[in-house]
Amino acid sequence: MRRAATALAVPLVLLLAWELLVHAARIPHYVLPAPSLVLATLWANLGSLMLSWWFTVKITFGALALSAVLGVGLAALFALSPWVERLLLPVAIVLQVTPIVAIAPLILIYVDSTTAALLICAWIVAFFPILSNTVIGLRSADANLKDLFTLYRASRLQRLRLLLVPTALPYFLAGLKIAGGLSLIGAVVAEFTAGAAGRETGLASRILEASFRTEVPKMFAALLLVSLTGIAIFLLFNALGRRLLGRWHDSESPQPDRRPSP
Repeated sequence: MRRAATALAVPLVLLLAWELLVHAARIPHYVLPAPSLVLATLWANLGSLMLSWWFTVKITFGALALSAVLGVGLAALFALSPWVERLLLPVAIVLQVTPIVAIAPLILIYVDSTTAALLICAWIVAFFPILSNTVIGLRSADANLKDLFTLYRASRLQRLRLLLVPTALPYFLAGLKIAGGLSLIGAVVAEFTAGAAGRETGLASRILEASFRTEVPKMFAALLLVSLTGIAIFLLFNALGRRLLGRWHDSESPQPDRRPSP
């Protein structure tokens, strides 16, 4: 409870300062709405915004699941076969360094389904962190344990399942935290690029529609949902990391009190 109160203290102070500034300076709501007006607008438009939020969440987690499956599978191939890594790693690097804003219009042209195009765009953004972190984790196994597996004539699959995968798990979870936020960003940016409209669209479309109508409080309300979704994704994978690593890995074990003794 103390940690939660400490984490919420600064955002609450900033929101209070924002509210007081808007009222004291009499800033028009179409320039900068107060937080209270943003919450009221969110409540008034909760139905339509939640439908769009659910669409964005589906794209985000669909891209994240696809990135996790392909990223871990490709990382395992890299660990088992160096020539596969030399063959495919440059392609993964090209996907990572190419701005999604530049290639999203091409994807939207070549892919008939807008939903599938948004999913591909979000996957491109989220794929490389999982691949890169997992590859690093698979290479981080202790050399003495590798020698022990060699001594017992373990097969490649046994080495992968019993040694490399447990070693790579913390790195994979770290990549998952990064990819979770990036998949949300990729989904929103791709939808901005698509300029999609209609019922089956995400929060980016609601922001675009509100900007065309100069409904600034509604823009902030949709943006608030995007931010809260990103925070929830991070907290979800943070809790998953504590669940899977808390009993045996130093990164999630309780830190001792290091204050100097009197």
